Amino acid sequence: MSGNVISTSPSATQREPMHIGFVIAWLFCIVFYFMQYALRSAPGVMMPELTAAFARDAVGVSALVGLYYYTYSLFSIVAGAALDRLGGKFVIPIGIVLVAIGAALFGLGHVETAQIGRLLQGAGSACAFTGAVYLATHGFPPRYLATAVGFTQCFGMLGGSAGQFAVGPLIHGVISWQQFWWLSGIGLFVIAVLVLLATPAGHDDGPASQGSWTKMFAPYKVVLTNPQSYLCGFCAGLLFLPTTIGDMIWGVPFLRGGFDASYAEAVNRASMVPLGWVIGCPLLGYLSDHVGRRKPVLLAGALLMLVSGAGILYLPDGVAPHYVLGLLLGIGSGAAMLPYSVIKEVNPDNVKGSATGAINFLVFTFSAWLTPVFGRLLAHFAHGGPLTLPVFREAGAWLLGAIVVAMVLALFLRETGSRAQAKA
Repeated sequence: MSGNVISTSPSATQREPMHIGFVIAWLFCIVFYFMQYALRSAPGVMMPELTAAFARDAVGVSALVGLYYYTYSLFSIVAGAALDRLGGKFVIPIGIVLVAIGAALFGLGHVETAQIGRLLQGAGSACAFTGAVYLATHGFPPRYLATAVGFTQCFGMLGGSAGQFAVGPLIHGVISWQQFWWLSGIGLFVIAVLVLLATPAGHDDGPASQGSWTKMFAPYKVVLTNPQSYLCGFCAGLLFLPTTIGDMIWGVPFLRGGFDASYAEAVNRASMVPLGWVIGCPLLGYLSDHVGRRKPVLLAGALLMLVSGAGILYLPDGVAPHYVLGLLLGIGSGAAMLPYSVIKEVNPDNVKGSATGAINFLVFTFSAWLTPVFGRLLAHFAHGGPLTLPVFREAGAWLLGAIVVAMVLALFLRETGSRAQAKA
C-alpha cells in the first residue's frame, strides 16, 4: 500500500499508521457521496419544472426519476467487486464521471437524455459509499475506522437534506433547474480529477484481485444462499420506502397538494426527513451496540417510523408542530441501517464486503420496482383527477404497510448483537 504515512502514536512499537493519501482521497470521496445524495433527492423539489420540461404528469416524472434505482442496485454488486479487484484509483473516479455525465444529460431537458442521465447517475453513485468505505479502510487505523464510516454516512444524509432545503431556493432565485444539473456535473468532474490524483495506486493484493474475473463474484454465492441475507435485504428495503419514495419523490407534492403548504414551507418540511437520518443512524447504531441487541432497536425505530408516518398522513395539519413529525420519521428510519450490520454478522468474515453489495442490491431493487408502482397507485386513487389529500392518504397507507411487513420480517432475523454472541 503506497502513500505517505503519519504516526498516530508516539510509541514506535504500538504505531498505527494513517495513510494520508487514502485519507485525502476519502475526504474528496465523501464530498462525492454528499453530492450524489443531493442529486438523488433534488428532483422532488423541482416537480413543476420537470413536468413542464418533459411534458409528463407528476406520476410520469416520478417513474423517470426512479430509473436511478435500477442501475444503483445492479452496480452496487459490480462496484464492490471491482474495488476489490482493481483498487480505488480508477474505479471511483470512473463512477464520479458517470454521475457527472448523467447530471449534464438530465439538465438538457429532454426525456430521452434525462432517462439516460438518470441511469448513469445511479450506476456511478454505486461507487460513492462503497468507495468511501474502501478508502477509509485503507487510510485509517482500525480504531478510527468506525468513526470514519459513520461520518461518511452522516455526510451523505446531509446531502439528501441539502438536495431539498438548499436546492429548492437555489433553482427559484439564483439559477435555473437546468443550470443546477450542469453545474453539478462540472463540480463532480473536478472531484473525479481530485480523487484520481489523491488516491495511491497500490491496494491490498487479496484473493479478489487474483484469478479470473468470474471468481471475484464468488463470495456472492455464499451471501445469496443464506436466507438471513434476504431477510436483512427485504427488511431494510421496506423501511427505506417511506423515505426514498414517500419523502424524496412525493414529499413536496404531498405537502403542497394535500395541505396547501407554500413551496418554501413544503421543501423545508420535507427536508426534515433526511435531516433526521443524520441523527437516527448514529443514534440507533449506538443504542444497538450499547444494549448489545439488534432486533429490539430495529423494531423500536420501525415503530417510531410507523407512528410518525401515520401522524403525517392522517393528523389534521397543525395538530403537531410542522417540522417535528418529519424529523421523527427520519430518526426512526435510521433503523433501516441496522440490517446492514446484521447481514455482515450472519455471514462469514471473508464475504463481508460482498454482503454490503448484496444488501444494497436488494434494498434499492425494492425502490426501483416500487417507485413506478406507487405512482400508479396515486393515479389509480385519483381517478384522473388532481392529487389531493385523500389520494395521498390511500396510497400512503401502503407505505405504512411496508413498515409493518418489515417489522414482521425483523422478528425472524437472527439476533447478532454482542450479548447474543457472548451467550452463544
